[in-house]
Amino acid sequence: MADRTVQGDGAEGIRTFPFPVDLSVLGVGMRVGPMKPERTWHAEAPPGRVHRIEFHVVMLFDDGPVRHMIDFTEYEAGAGDLLWIRPGQIHRFSDTSAYRGTVLTMQPGFLPRATVEATGLYRYDLPPLLHPDEAQRAALRSSLRQLRREYKDSTTLPLSLHTAVLRHSLSAFLLRLAHLAASAHDTARREADSAFTQFRDAVERGFATNHSVSAYADQLGCSRRTLVRAVRAATGETPKSFIDKRVVLEAKRLLAHTDLPVGRVGAAIGFPDAANFSKFFHQHTETTPAAFRAEMR
Repeated sequence: MADRTVQGDGAEGIRTFPFPVDLSVLGVGMRVGPMKPERTWHAEAPPGRVHRIEFHVVMLFDDGPVRHMIDFTEYEAGAGDLLWIRPGQIHRFSDTSAYRGTVLTMQPGFLPRATVEATGLYRYDLPPLLHPDEAQRAALRSSLRQLRREYKDSTTLPLSLHTAVLRHSLSAFLLRLAHLAASAHDTARREADSAFTQFRDAVERGFATNHSVSAYADQLGCSRRTLVRAVRAATGETPKSFIDKRVVLEAKRLLAHTDLPVGRVGAAIGFPDAANFSKFFHQHTETTPAAFRAEMR
């Protein structure tokens, strides 16, 4: 799950750290191995502080839950989940989570352009948190184990061939990972579209009496946060704004096409108090109900 959060670290205090080439085997542009307790990429990067990285990080967790902040969103990963952090993103480790599993880091430019495009390495629209199913997880773990074996084998091949083999093994892993990320993105969009459609239909049925976002979320059996994400993904606005626009539209229709008194118009769309209706209408249209009616006629 992902929750929007407000962090205390100011942007001015955020440090940026490059890929630690000196820590990788033979100085190649990648590292892969077990997550260590200190969970840091650089001696000057305290694990509990927000910092920015200039390289890719993929963490495959053996245990959970683990909470990790990426670009001011807090993610909770469980056993078998992956987190993919891209260059330029800021993140922060959780002091209360035990990071156990495998971590892969990769320097930009390590892979050729064709592979970068095929794997969507810089698609920042894709979700950082991934939940592979059992078959996908087994394939990813197998691919990652092969990559680890090749990474640690620094003696059987010349450096140039060793690096070439690493690039091929890394590409195989990232292609699987990219497919998982793209599938998760498409699924999330379909779910958001479905949730929005249900919300839109519910508003159409109930806007005259129900103006509450929480009430619609309860009616649809989802959290308020889930509803907010779905409506924002579909329309770019909040559920409250969507509801208010529908209420205002109905008010305009009644004012323009009926002779109902203003107070009756307000009552018909959920405002038994005429003053509250006038205030609401003016807030959203910058004119009064009476003035709007006069303009239409």
